[in-house]
Amino acid sequence: MTATGGTTTRAAAALARRADEPPVTTPRVPAREAAERELSKPMYHENDPGLLQRAWSAFWDWVDDVLDAASGVTPGGTLGLVVVVLLVLALLAALWWRLGTPRRAAASAAALFDDRPRSAAEHRTAAEAHAAAGRWTEAVQERMRALVRSLEERTLLDPRPGRTADEAAAEAARTLPGHADALRAAARAFDDVTYGGRTADQEAYVRLRDLDLTLERTRPLLDATTPGAAG
Repeated sequence: MTATGGTTTRAAAALARRADEPPVTTPRVPAREAAERELSKPMYHENDPGLLQRAWSAFWDWVDDVLDAASGVTPGGTLGLVVVVLLVLALLAALWWRLGTPRRAAASAAALFDDRPRSAAEHRTAAEAHAAAGRWTEAVQERMRALVRSLEERTLLDPRPGRTADEAAAEAARTLPGHADALRAAARAFDDVTYGGRTADQEAYVRLRDLDLTLERTRPLLDATTPGAAG
């Protein structure tokens, strides 16, 4: 046998042995762990979005899902949903404008008079001074105080510290029933500008001034339970 023939025979025998052996494989769990270790290297995550960007994307994905679900059950689909949202926003804006800021409800029970006692004439003078300067909010406040003080001076109301504008209007309406609605409106205007963050205008002041002057000329409806009725 020649050297070449021997080499060929040995190579053929080696190939035969390898064919009989099972292929080399890596177990599944170690392979997965190795892949995870490889993919966890920083070089693979240099262009990943940041935490804030991922959270923002997740939020908009959620919004899209909600809108898709809502538009699916709203008549008119997406257009109908837009109309519904606009109507809700318009309703909220109207309620906010009518009721004022939330702090109004908590503060609306505050006293009508918050400083030293002054006469109705003094409050009227202060109101007219504010009106002449265009300070309509302050003018409305002082005119309402003048109106209530005038009723106290006429003994149609008991002078009582801590009385609110709403309470004064309700009590005055008992002896001035023909002006009950106007009195309630005046108290509401006072509360709106004093506690609700609203701004008064000339029209609001003129209404209150006219009511004050009208009540001065109005004969009250007195009975035995009315303050000063016995006189």
